Amino acid sequence: MTYQKTYRTSTTAAILVVLFVLIGAYYVYFFRDSAWLATLVGASRVPMTRWIVGIVIFAVNYMLLGRVPRTLQIVVTFVELFLLLGLFMTTFQLSLPFIRQKIGFLILQGAFTTLYVSAISIVIAFCIALVTAIARLSSNGVAVGIARFYTSFFRGLPLLIQIFILYMGFPQLGFVINPIPAGVAALSLCYGAYMSEIFRAGIQSIPVGQWEASRALGLHKSKIMRLVILPQALKIIIPPTGNHFIAMLKDSSLVSVVGVWELTYVASTVGNRDFRNMEMLITAAAIYWFMSIVLELVQSRIERRFSSATR
Repeated sequence: MTYQKTYRTSTTAAILVVLFVLIGAYYVYFFRDSAWLATLVGASRVPMTRWIVGIVIFAVNYMLLGRVPRTLQIVVTFVELFLLLGLFMTTFQLSLPFIRQKIGFLILQGAFTTLYVSAISIVIAFCIALVTAIARLSSNGVAVGIARFYTSFFRGLPLLIQIFILYMGFPQLGFVINPIPAGVAALSLCYGAYMSEIFRAGIQSIPVGQWEASRALGLHKSKIMRLVILPQALKIIIPPTGNHFIAMLKDSSLVSVVGVWELTYVASTVGNRDFRNMEMLITAAAIYWFMSIVLELVQSRIERRFSSATR
């Protein structure tokens, strides 16, 4: 038994070494000389040997991955794709000293503003969505009509138009809104409309028996919602809400059109000023990706917590 375990471990280690050697060979053969990319884009003839070698490397890589455990397959595939993405970025001949010089400013100014705007917007959108969902489920026809009109209107308009209306339209009525409040308001109203449907579906997913049992105990309707229904509905509401927060984090780049110094605006401004657009855009993309990964980890942790709390 010990011998088999040692054999499997040695085989897995050998396969991993071969896989990363293949990545190195792929880099040397395909990415060291980036001229072939230009010929490929230009529809010129690419040497057939490049395609043959590429197919062989891919096939061997795939067969070797099939001989390791599934978890290791996922990890190695992710690492391989990440490395290949990094190798592909090297073909742009990026200036690493320039990126190191500006990345601090992008994080402190751009990323901080992005998180600041997104965090405030998601809190306001959460409150708007909750109120709207409760209004949609109420027996009051006026409340239902207002809630339906709100969701229809703000889901039907592009977010960019909402930002323009708040920032450039309201001054014509005598109300001047600064760029950040205009962006926060637009994001909150837009995502509040989308999230209200998530809240409504989550509340409606709770069995009717829960309502009837709570009424039998003499609980008021507000207490039933607060103490019985919402704690159970949150288990269903949180996953899509977390996805909307990640989407809002990226959609906050739209507030750059009104001059908010968030990540996209800072990256494009610095890149245009120093004629290093690709360096700044790729750096901004990497920061967005990193923030999204962190939010995904936080979301999964919250999901596990609510899942265990409602068992």
